[in-house]
Amino acid sequence: MTPTEIFDSMRARWLADQSTFRADLLADDVVIEAPFAAPGRPTRIEGKQQVLEYTEAGRAAFPVRFDDCRHVVVHRTADPEVIVVEYELVGTHLVTGVTASAPFIAVLSVRNGELVRWREYQHTLAIAQAVGAA
Repeated sequence: MTPTEIFDSMRARWLADQSTFRADLLADDVVIEAPFAAPGRPTRIEGKQQVLEYTEAGRAAFPVRFDDCRHVVVHRTADPEVIVVEYELVGTHLVTGVTASAPFIAVLSVRNGELVRWREYQHTLAIAQAVGAA
């Protein structure tokens, strides 16, 4: 798959209340990075199984239903296997009913049609405020 097709799969999974990644789209040596992760969260996860376990547990524990992934802009790079994606996730807190949004920027890299790197820059304060943690 292309980087854009992989992002489209991720986006569809968010909106279907599924964990972010499909196992068949991850390289065995995949690396997920969140340089600005919230305190107590890892900034780097390596390996297919570790990524799947972390993202599945995270989705199950995150009390938000994603309603939209909007303002998506895909920037192509000189490398056809790398894109930069800007987007905004909109979600509703399942307990309070409050709807909020947060912007993201990510770099997505593929090799042989599989995701090898996802580096996401999150607006952690907006996320914390949306879930009532700030």
